[in-house]
Amino acid sequence: MTERRSRGGAGMDAVVEWVDARERLPRSGMPVAAATSGCYPPEPGQAVGEDFWLVLPMYFTNRHIAEDGTEYRDCFVDSDRVVRLPYGRPCAEPVTHWAELPALPGMAAHQVLGEDARTAVRDAMG
Repeated sequence: MTERRSRGGAGMDAVVEWVDARERLPRSGMPVAAATSGCYPPEPGQAVGEDFWLVLPMYFTNRHIAEDGTEYRDCFVDSDRVVRLPYGRPCAEPVTHWAELPALPGMAAHQVLGEDARTAVRDAMG
């Protein structure tokens, strides 16, 4: 596990704890920041594509049924419904590490709904 400290706006700090996807997986339904690795397709005139390792927002689920009917177990899914598997399982863009998303600014919660959301945003924005 690696810890990184970053500084957000208005002097707010967030601590991110990265977890090796080979060692532990998040609980089902958990939104996460996922570090995924792969290779972009080659551009015209290039022999090979460019390797990448980047962070994307995803959620983890114990069971996912893709649009084509394929069933996946213990996988990460992004907002475009692209499924990525934990590192070590067959996947073009495996997830190497994941981190729980930070709570909302000034709160311990990750989600606020309805009138409480309006109030929370107004309070956070001063």
